[in-house]
Amino acid sequence: MTGLLGHELRLLLRQRIAVPTLVLVLFLSAAAVWAGMAEVARQHDIIARIKPQQVEDVNAVRSWASKDGDAGNAAYYTFHATWDAPSPLAFAALGQRDVAPFVLRVRALALESQINEGENYNAEMALPGRFDWAFVLTYLAPLFLIVLLHDLKSGEREAGRLDFLRVSAINERGLWARRIGLRVGLIAGGLILPLIVGGVLSGAAAADLLLLSAMVLLYLLFWTGLCLLLSRRGMGSVANAASLAGSWLTLTLILPALALLAVNGAFPVRQGVELTLAQREAVHSGWDKPKAQTMEAFFRHHPEWRGTKPVEGGFHWKWYFAFQHLGDLSVADQVRAYRHGLEARDLWTERLAFVLPAIGTQYLAHRIARTDLTAQLAYQDRIRAFHKRLRSFYYPYIFNDVPFGEDDFGRAPLWLEDAEGR
Repeated sequence: MTGLLGHELRLLLRQRIAVPTLVLVLFLSAAAVWAGMAEVARQHDIIARIKPQQVEDVNAVRSWASKDGDAGNAAYYTFHATWDAPSPLAFAALGQRDVAPFVLRVRALALESQINEGENYNAEMALPGRFDWAFVLTYLAPLFLIVLLHDLKSGEREAGRLDFLRVSAINERGLWARRIGLRVGLIAGGLILPLIVGGVLSGAAAADLLLLSAMVLLYLLFWTGLCLLLSRRGMGSVANAASLAGSWLTLTLILPALALLAVNGAFPVRQGVELTLAQREAVHSGWDKPKAQTMEAFFRHHPEWRGTKPVEGGFHWKWYFAFQHLGDLSVADQVRAYRHGLEARDLWTERLAFVLPAIGTQYLAHRIARTDLTAQLAYQDRIRAFHKRLRSFYYPYIFNDVPFGEDDFGRAPLWLEDAEGR
């Protein structure tokens, strides 16, 4: 068996198009892995640099805000850095990390405008974007496979060798199985080898790498089956190549684009920027409302502060933070609707993944790499939980008029604790 495979390998390498194709597969896969690892390294560097910057920012506020002990100044001017570190396999499929923020500095003010200034989308249903390993697998690997398989039988027939092969072969099915398996195996190797190297260097779990490798084989088997199905019509090599190229265009670009339009049309959602504007309008309107009305609305949601000293006269921090929080509450229904719309789109994307192989490959790659919409929404949920802890920390100082000293800055919640607890 090894001798027969070696013979088939020599015959394959004699074809003018085979070696350039295989080299190009390996080169592009390696280049995509390198580009993905470079982007992940850049994100790690940004996260590493923001940690000491956060300490400097807090110290800068501490140096002057602690002099008068005003907790409102500390809560208003102190930014708290949050970050979402990339997973070890993020280099393979960047997904949401290519467009959504992975670092966000928040304050104890109204939160939704801080979170929803960016947009979320289904990366696996978008048109081809950043060049990463998932891009090479989804969009380029089928083309390489088509190059090597479109003339598997038709080329032999056009060269006048098909009948001789059928007569001389001890097992004709075994002959074609070896040729097909060799071509698919070499392309799969060119895709998987750089992935394994990148995964080992990044510390990825072996189970995740095996799962991605299995996904490669399944995706290539689908395109192999399509190539063999179209070749059974007995057409020439050029006609086979044209038919397969049209199939590639339809399955990887046209149908996913139409599916994107259909899903977005079926589940319209308000843009994140619209939520930001609505929340800011609600906050700004708080300046014009009577303080007693604002505080009463706030106490309905936080009765634990009802017994504190009433707000009288001009500006007071407890009144300011009260209408800031009411601004978040005013768009709570819109935020839930926005979230449910995104989750509905993601659910239908998952369903379409069973029908459209390009979407399925992207969806699974992003899910394994933890760069999908679910991962991005989970990061937002952790920010909301952290923001709640910030408010719970500052409110006792603000509503009880407790002086906020220099040591109190060090007692503020830290994102690192929140991130490690997820």
